[in-house]
Amino acid sequence: MDALIFIVDSVLSLAVYAFLLRLLLQLSRGDFRNPLSQAIVKLTNWLVLPLRKVLPPLGKVDTASLVAVFVVQLAAVGIVFALSTGVLMPVTSLLWVSTKQVVISTLQLYTVAIVVYALLSLVSPGTYSPAAGFLASFCEPLLRPVRRLLPPVSGLDFSPLVVILGLQALKILIQ
Repeated sequence: MDALIFIVDSVLSLAVYAFLLRLLLQLSRGDFRNPLSQAIVKLTNWLVLPLRKVLPPLGKVDTASLVAVFVVQLAAVGIVFALSTGVLMPVTSLLWVSTKQVVISTLQLYTVAIVVYALLSLVSPGTYSPAAGFLASFCEPLLRPVRRLLPPVSGLDFSPLVVILGLQALKILIQ
């Protein structure tokens, strides 16, 4: 049973991250012509497109993508809890745990993306790849304000470190 719970949790977590990436790319005005962005859009269209017919966007926020993130997270938390305990989670607890988990997943996603982006800039600076372009459009909105406050020291950019420390501090506060 533990193996089944692990597999279901892993698959549903990956689905949450895919929908979360779509939402965050839209909010950061990411490049949707990038092959990785197109893959995320194709993976998530099955739920976002039907929701978009019912839910209009609110300014820059695509409410269909936002609702899709929460629907998938609610399903993930509910299914894993039901498999683990054999009972359904109360609705208020389900809503609270799911909202908290979306925020934590967002912080974790940005942390991993910034680490990979920083490593790519060290390994192959100045070269273009779809992954580098994807990560740049995703991470730069967080890194740019810190770079304005903290200029490079001896050619080293410490903004990823500062942002990661901030993200981890937020995660600790939330947990």
